[in-house]
Amino acid sequence: MNAPEMRPDAALRPPAEAGVPHPRPFGIRLRPGDAGLSAAVAHVSNVEYVRWVDRAAELHADALGHTRHGMAAAGHMWFVARHEVDYRAEAFPGDELEVFTWVSSMERTTCVRETLVWRGRDGRAVCRARTRWAFVDLGTRRPARIPDAMAASLEPLERAPCTSRS
Repeated sequence: MNAPEMRPDAALRPPAEAGVPHPRPFGIRLRPGDAGLSAAVAHVSNVEYVRWVDRAAELHADALGHTRHGMAAAGHMWFVARHEVDYRAEAFPGDELEVFTWVSSMERTTCVRETLVWRGRDGRAVCRARTRWAFVDLGTRRPARIPDAMAASLEPLERAPCTSRS
């Protein structure tokens, strides 16, 4: 069984009909393999969609210099607080999909990241997701203030005033 091929593509832009509000979403090309097939139906399992959402967030952060390894070494990590996933269409092994992710809002210790999985051949949203991420101090396991440089690099569409120092 083969795993999905996911590769960031800086030139990838969502089509207008996809309705992505961010001017510079992070884009990934994705070709699902057969490793994530549902046991009951010959399509990609819903669990794989959640994996794609998580991996897109990780690759976006990596591209900005905020790797999971680096954050862990600094004593912090992003934890998922909530996933909302709207499954819009089936995906199949070999489909050519585009994944777009962006931060829509940011507060002092959390952000909301949105993700769209798009299939260009038929112009369909395969999946839309909203994830609330909490920035956590690994020593205390409590929410921590998102560093200003990290917050700025994520380019949230909305930023609560409490995220910057007064």
